[in-house]
Amino acid sequence: MGITKTQIFNTEQNELAVIFKVLSNPARIAILQYISQQSACICNDIVDEIGLAQPTISQHLKELKSIDLIRGEIEGKKVCYCINLEKWALIQDLLNSFFNTTKSNCC
Repeated sequence: MGITKTQIFNTEQNELAVIFKVLSNPARIAILQYISQQSACICNDIVDEIGLAQPTISQHLKELKSIDLIRGEIEGKKVCYCINLEKWALIQDLLNSFFNTTKSNCC
């Protein structure tokens, strides 16, 4: 069997691709913006703020959690979400590294 597409790229390229894929949805950006402005956040608050159905919000939260960008803490029957600041800093470093190595060689 041949190699998978991800095997021909380095770790940083694959990680950035996964991050960009998760962040490519405007609803997820809106959710991140909302959570980042709160000290803690409950899923129903996100539903009220964003205006999407609860199952849709839950799916977006699952995608954000899949790259460890947010963390959820169970409080009774509710889950409070917050930004994972360590992962946020790592993503910032990856993006800065990517953009800072780009040459301005445009025509």
